Amino acid sequence: MKARSLTAIDLFCGAGGLSEGFRQAGFHVLAGQDYDEKAGATFAATHPEAKFIGGSIQDVTPQKLLKAAGVKRGEIDVIVGGPPCQGYSVYNHQRGESDPRAGLFREYLRIVEGLQPRWLVMENVTGITSIAGGNIVREIFEGMQGLGYRVAMKVLKAEEFGVPQERRRVFFLATRTDAEIQFPSPTHGDGLKPFVTVWDAISDLPKLENGDKNFPVRHTKKPQNAYQALLRGDCQILHNHSAGRLSKINEERMRHIPAGGSWRDIPRDLLPAGMLKAKRSDHTKRYGRPNKSDLACTILTKCDVHWGAYIHPEQNRALTVREAARLQSFPDFFEFQGSRTEQYVQVGNAVPPLLGKRVAEALILADTMQVATKTEANREREELLIAV
Repeated sequence: MKARSLTAIDLFCGAGGLSEGFRQAGFHVLAGQDYDEKAGATFAATHPEAKFIGGSIQDVTPQKLLKAAGVKRGEIDVIVGGPPCQGYSVYNHQRGESDPRAGLFREYLRIVEGLQPRWLVMENVTGITSIAGGNIVREIFEGMQGLGYRVAMKVLKAEEFGVPQERRRVFFLATRTDAEIQFPSPTHGDGLKPFVTVWDAISDLPKLENGDKNFPVRHTKKPQNAYQALLRGDCQILHNHSAGRLSKINEERMRHIPAGGSWRDIPRDLLPAGMLKAKRSDHTKRYGRPNKSDLACTILTKCDVHWGAYIHPEQNRALTVREAARLQSFPDFFEFQGSRTEQYVQVGNAVPPLLGKRVAEALILADTMQVATKTEANREREELLIAV
């Protein structure tokens, strides 16, 4: 693939985390599709070069996508996408293949059949591997193979690729080319670069009190490290940095929680009624306040202190949408649209852009190696013909 011809379409694009990663790697994102209107508004605002198609995936035809992207069948380099994962998530206690969201990968395959891209990238939560005894994964493999693609699957850890967060995701990579399928090699961890921490990600952001709504605001500090400088770029105005107001009882609970602490540090008379019978080994992340040197816990669709370690390391409030976006490696120019609740959903549902970028770079490397191998083989054949 030549740099000028790298093209991608993002299905179930959400706010555009995966496509942002591919864009950073050199791809031209031509179109995105999602049913969520507010996520679509964020995608459209941050991907002006792409055409956004809203509505249900079941109503989207390959022809509509080809027209929106301005290409013909077979011309797209890669289709990326993460079919909604709630049907597979370990946080969904009713998860299973009967969940209507668990079958949306079939719509992805339907679009693939109509577009015939050279490569496929599908992402999902690790819970997909255990649903129905692995039947969902087998069907994905068989579906891709039935369309003429070779496919491989691997669980990637976001923190090993420079994302300041513990996050596990399954990636399916597939191609109808002769290229070897390659997954990215970790760049951070033991013997590599140090992990990017919570404080590395958010320490430059303006201080807020519980309930503060003074946004948008200008940065008051210079970037404190390379990670902050990367995400800030030339963005001077900070969006989505406001603190939702927690109740007085929650504010009082937070005052008792030190860095590295959790619900166990809250005096018994202040505990929620539902936690009075909890074992000390239970609910390990609830009301958690991470150490500055920690990785963030997985960013979900809301930074609710009842759910996990989403209390600011120093301030008695929950993490803001912007802080969650930093922990997901979104650049600061992403202004998330909709209500605060809708913004959290967009951030939590996304693939971290830095993780997406590493996957895209591995795909480019594999394809480049294929081209180089073919070129060398052609040269050898030519030399043989000349000798004869």
